[in-house]
Amino acid sequence: MPFAHTSSSSSHRPSRRRLLAGGSALAAAGLLSACGTPRMAMPATATVAPGVVRIPVGAFTVTSIVDGRNTFPLAEGFVRNASLAQVQAALREANLPTDSLTITFTGFVVDTGSARVLMDTGNGQFGGPNSGQLLANMTAAGIDPKSITDIAITHFHGDHIGGIRNRDGLLAFPAARIWVPAPEYDFWMDDAQMNGRPQMRAAFENVRRVFGPLGRDGVRRFLPSQEILPGIGTLPAYGHTAGHTAFLVQSRGARLAYLGDLTNVPQLFVRNPDWAVQFDMFPDEARETRRRILDQAVREGWLVAGFHWGSPGIGRIVRRGNGFDFMPLASAA
Repeated sequence: MPFAHTSSSSSHRPSRRRLLAGGSALAAAGLLSACGTPRMAMPATATVAPGVVRIPVGAFTVTSIVDGRNTFPLAEGFVRNASLAQVQAALREANLPTDSLTITFTGFVVDTGSARVLMDTGNGQFGGPNSGQLLANMTAAGIDPKSITDIAITHFHGDHIGGIRNRDGLLAFPAARIWVPAPEYDFWMDDAQMNGRPQMRAAFENVRRVFGPLGRDGVRRFLPSQEILPGIGTLPAYGHTAGHTAFLVQSRGARLAYLGDLTNVPQLFVRNPDWAVQFDMFPDEARETRRRILDQAVREGWLVAGFHWGSPGIGRIVRRGNGFDFMPLASAA
């Protein structure tokens, strides 16, 4: 969920070829079993501090860390292609308030034994009054920010990159290498893209505040479908932004897919994958990507995690009518 801006038109739309690359990306990342069937059992969980939950993924450990939340009035237009009445009906069916929405921000730390990888950094000092809690919660979980060896970014919206650098310009994770999707970096650092979207100028300037001092050589740009570290692959998930990317964690046959902002509120957009949230910059591609990846999550039996899916924000995807449903870890079968 980014700063309050939207854009649905662009000459820089991800091509269908890029979208369909996701299937081959899974094989390239080594995340499919020989027969293509699920191999992951439901893990045990441990709550190590308020807003911090830890699970094993094979020999790895994944820690879910809440950065905070934002509550705002629900209005027409939050879903681009559904009426307010339809959205309220879906919320009512999910036993959620129909006049407001609460969006949670959750980052994930993957400890592989040889690396400690933070996936998305939260708002840092640049979000609302109830956000920016990731560092404090990380410390409460016994994770020293200086011990983070790598930062893996799904996309460049402010609530995902705001925690990289504080208001004084200092890096919050000074020892970390920063991994970013190459198409995402190229889009946001392109002057033509910025000048063609004056309504989004603040978001472009924020990206340059975060990444500009590092220079092109100060970040590790990867092509989605590549493995960035042993056991951590990537999957093109374009549409929410130009280069939005998911991360695929595998160890000893266990698999977890961190889907970033593939969906916003799961009770709306997992259940109705053809709906597009107002923050989807390329809504047509986002809908196609969402349905394709959620379908694969069911077929492959992945554990999945989402940035806006609450705490711990981890569970399973199951089929539900013409869509899907998110079964949080505590209630997943």
